[in-house]
Amino acid sequence: MEIISYVQDNSRKNKMRLPVLRGREKRESVSLTYPVYVPEFRSFSAKKVKKSISLRNILKGLGYGLTQIHVFVTSNIKIIALILFLAAAFISLSTFVFRVKTFSLNHTGPLEFEKGESLDIANLNKLMASFALEGSKEYDETGNLLNMSGLAAESFSEPVSYQTYKVRSGDTISGIAIKFGLRNISTLISVNDIGNVRQLAAGQKLKIPSVDGIIYTVKSGDSLKGIASKYGIKFDDLLDVNELSNEILKAGQQLFIPGVGLDAGTLRNAMGELFTMPISAKFRWSSPYGYRADPFTGVKTFHTGTDMACPTGTPILAAMSGRVMKVGSMHRIYGNYVIIDHGNGYQTLYAHMSKTLVAKGQWVSQGTRIGLVGSTGYSTGPHLHFTVYKNGKLIDPMTILKK
Repeated sequence: MEIISYVQDNSRKNKMRLPVLRGREKRESVSLTYPVYVPEFRSFSAKKVKKSISLRNILKGLGYGLTQIHVFVTSNIKIIALILFLAAAFISLSTFVFRVKTFSLNHTGPLEFEKGESLDIANLNKLMASFALEGSKEYDETGNLLNMSGLAAESFSEPVSYQTYKVRSGDTISGIAIKFGLRNISTLISVNDIGNVRQLAAGQKLKIPSVDGIIYTVKSGDSLKGIASKYGIKFDDLLDVNELSNEILKAGQQLFIPGVGLDAGTLRNAMGELFTMPISAKFRWSSPYGYRADPFTGVKTFHTGTDMACPTGTPILAAMSGRVMKVGSMHRIYGNYVIIDHGNGYQTLYAHMSKTLVAKGQWVSQGTRIGLVGSTGYSTGPHLHFTVYKNGKLIDPMTILKK
């Protein structure tokens, strides 16, 4: 039994010396003769007896292992508890130190402008004011040009005619409309299918209609009377301007609707006054435009933009096409920032970047990556601070953002 136990409890091969009886010899005593066996020792290799794999043996082994673990834990419970406590304390302390270090790198406590930084803010405000290319607006929110009230009423009894104009350097959409006696900038935008007037370039050719109006694409089920009623125009004017001899319409056919303009939303979009979100990834609105409690001091201050909280490294996109006017860094205020001039009096500021991806003077299209989200400057965590200026003055970004 001892031999069997020895073999079973050892996984490696073991050599043992065991006696082997080779023969016997006779020995005599006084009263009798008896055989005596002479042993001879030989070496044998013993191997562990293999157990067959079965669910029972597996569960048996698992139970044995769990029992051993339970015995170990119960007998060393105090030491294990101490080790776990020390490990948790170490992790907590390391996390605290990391956060303090990160905070010290990105924040400066209550904001107190130094002389040089105050000058930076003043220069930034002057820079924004100098970007305002159009000091006065020449049209109202519906696209009607101002100071055009003295013109005679338009007549829509004649077919609309067109001429071609080649855009020159320095031209504006309102200036071209005035040049040809039109009253609403919607006319040129609709007739030429201009998605964004900021993309007009010298050398581009425009169709100039003889009267104001917009282009309408006929849909299935439309009728001339229904279209005239929808836009509030005379049925006869619609027939005359388009030289229609009957009321038959085909889906996809284009009609000129005289004397009307684009709706306010479409016009604002075409004029580049609706900007796309500078963050296309998932984010959280963390602070709105306007007065709020300062995140460090608790004092109520005016927040010049809107904040979008998201992970560090999230791409920041140009909200509208334009030219990069400044790429800079204000350690105690905006951190790494980019300013883009979009024309028509609009500028945008993108602050607290971990990295800028554009250079001064570079032209960027809407949606171009201009930087990465970070927490540089006066910041409580990774986010984008987005500011919009109109003619050098701050406006609420939510009024121009197209969601």
